[in-house]
Amino acid sequence: MSILNEEQAKAILDKVVKLSKADQCTAQLTGSADGNIRFALNNISTSGIVEDTELAVEVAFGNRVGVATINEFDDAALERVVRRAEDLARLAPENPEFMPAIEKQTYKATPTFSESIAAITPEFRAQVAADSIAPCKNEKLIAAGFLEDGQSFVAFANSKGNFGYQRATSFDYTCTVRTEDGRGSGWVGRNVKDAGEFKADDDVRVAMRKASESADAKALEPGKYTVILEPAAAAGLISFMMNFFGAREADEGRSFLSKKGGGNKVGEQVYDPRVNFHSDPADPDAPVFPWDGEGLPRERLPIVQNGKIANMQYSRYWAKKQGKKANAEPGNLIMSGGDKTTAQLVAGTQKGILVTRTWYIRLVDPQTVLLTGLTRDGTFYIENGQIKHPVKNFRFNESPVIMLNNIEELGKPVRVAGDESSLIMMIPPMKLRDFTFTSLSDAV
Repeated sequence: MSILNEEQAKAILDKVVKLSKADQCTAQLTGSADGNIRFALNNISTSGIVEDTELAVEVAFGNRVGVATINEFDDAALERVVRRAEDLARLAPENPEFMPAIEKQTYKATPTFSESIAAITPEFRAQVAADSIAPCKNEKLIAAGFLEDGQSFVAFANSKGNFGYQRATSFDYTCTVRTEDGRGSGWVGRNVKDAGEFKADDDVRVAMRKASESADAKALEPGKYTVILEPAAAAGLISFMMNFFGAREADEGRSFLSKKGGGNKVGEQVYDPRVNFHSDPADPDAPVFPWDGEGLPRERLPIVQNGKIANMQYSRYWAKKQGKKANAEPGNLIMSGGDKTTAQLVAGTQKGILVTRTWYIRLVDPQTVLLTGLTRDGTFYIENGQIKHPVKNFRFNESPVIMLNNIEELGKPVRVAGDESSLIMMIPPMKLRDFTFTSLSDAV
């Protein structure tokens, strides 16, 4: 029962809403069927399929809210979960930030579902593992990786007549390759919207090459360097930064977008003029659901234009309090760039450092979004447009805000998943000056 069609989902939701005796009722059905395979030490270690369907019911008496969930769907179970939510609402304290159920909305369907991903079988996953492991064995390298794919649906309805339903698929692959002696490490990650875009035996060779070439790394003095961040490395920092684009955090002085004396920096120059971000649920390369968690319809939204803050995210509560228009929380992030690949950026660099991946990123200062973390899985010194030799990994202390003011060149955006958020992102490789490395790390 994990994936319900629209008619089946609506029948359950309508029944739930009708059962409620509260002032308002919102019900949401979610279901998923996720497959996975994991391999390590050149052997498959686990494989499985997880299916789940859940109903969440939220009711309110005045400003008192109760929520209950269940994974049974017969009539008795549906009545039981509604009554449980109502009992909890009667016991709950009043919520001073309560917002009533959203009015009926119109949602434009987005292309979040891929037949090729939904059709993935255990045999497909086993072949991905085999295609990842076999080349590594042949080159005396060791592979460890994970493939997770799935299909899902979301449906919701409320007592004001709002309803939404849509299906989606997901596909995420990562592989780390090490040398037998553990001195070299390479990594590759792929997040795709269609299974036909992925070929494990091609992608794994990226990680293999970096593993072989990153052994015998030399130490460089920490300091400020010109760097080329591959898209996955840049995404780790940028996705962290996007957590601070809420208008409330900025207006209350808790964000790098807080303005001295109160308010936020909408309209102000914060980044290099070449920095442009927008969100678009219907983006053909990174489509997402056409609504956010509050049920607000998502539309194309400029976030940063030519380095200036164009829009921030206003929840329904904060928009009402501030006299602004609420906007949906973005589900994706599209960054503009150029047309060069990472290799072409390297070829145009006199001296610098290529970073495959940023890892273990932690926040140091929310007022500047100063982050600390480590490079890993392939860090290389560039000289005269060539990879000269591998270098030991660094710890960095850097703010993506400062980073995006030190741009030398941007490459062609590619699809990646944000490490610190649920955003699907299109991020270019980027060449940056004065990136701050503070110490060396012995980890590979």
